[in-house]
Amino acid sequence: MKGVFDKDHVVSIRDFTVDEINTVLDYAEKMVPIVKGDKISREMEGKILATLFFEPSTRTMLSFQAAMQRLGGSCIGFANPKQSSVKKGETLADTLTVTSSYADIVVLRHPQEGAARLASKFSSKPVINAGDGAGQHPTQTLLDLFTIRDEMGNISNNHIGIAGDLKYGRTVHSLTNALAMYDTELTFIAPPGLQMPDEIIKKLKKDGIEYHKADDMEAVIDDLDVLYLTRIQRERFPTEEEYEKVASIYNVNRNMLENVKEDMIVMHPLPRVDEISPDVDDTKHAKYFEQAANGVPTRMAIMSLLLETYKEAME
Repeated sequence: MKGVFDKDHVVSIRDFTVDEINTVLDYAEKMVPIVKGDKISREMEGKILATLFFEPSTRTMLSFQAAMQRLGGSCIGFANPKQSSVKKGETLADTLTVTSSYADIVVLRHPQEGAARLASKFSSKPVINAGDGAGQHPTQTLLDLFTIRDEMGNISNNHIGIAGDLKYGRTVHSLTNALAMYDTELTFIAPPGLQMPDEIIKKLKKDGIEYHKADDMEAVIDDLDVLYLTRIQRERFPTEEEYEKVASIYNVNRNMLENVKEDMIVMHPLPRVDEISPDVDDTKHAKYFEQAANGVPTRMAIMSLLLETYKEAME
């Protein structure tokens, strides 16, 4: 497998080549019948996944656990650092050194940017970054790309609008880095104070990637093939006052979708607060629940490739 997917850890989407991304997406597609119960795989039998979540999570943690169990493996871990030895003062390095001796693969979510990279240096087993502060969220990006390809037929040749908290949102940082590898047109929709970080904009300019900035969603929504919304992240703001200034700046409702492209899709990494009205849920454009479901086959593929357990013939 190493020739196809040359990874010991999954820390940042920037570490991937286009071929490696496409390999993950192709393998994820093969995992869908297992998720649906049409096929059975025991390729992870005897393998243990450790989920170390130092920040709250619903979809990421549960989808990783479901992914391992769908492949016949088992899970250990914690979802509250107060229940771990971190409360006693244990370092992240020691936590990873010990935990990796208990499990075959480790999934880490941590509030500090760079934590996953550090963890990978002390873990004896593959580490998957499940979100590190305002940094990266590579597996979310991979399931986002899987969703775009599945719904639109391809990733390239799409005009993709990314809206909301682009300054602090690790999800959109990873996604932008990945989309820049494909032939896409990008529009960043955010108020000036929450626009995409300069570091990412400079990289886009250097690579000659076409992008636009906007603060009015209604002015650009009809031109989009994909609208990717994110919530304004209260927990990332330095003060409550700064959060309140922009808390409800964007809201997509059914009326806003009247003149959009016939096959335009609306995505969201969830949880949503008030960025998408419930009246959008039953429209043909809403794909955020399918997007969340795609986390399971995508994460099955990632773990299978990292542990080199994939078998072409499934029961």
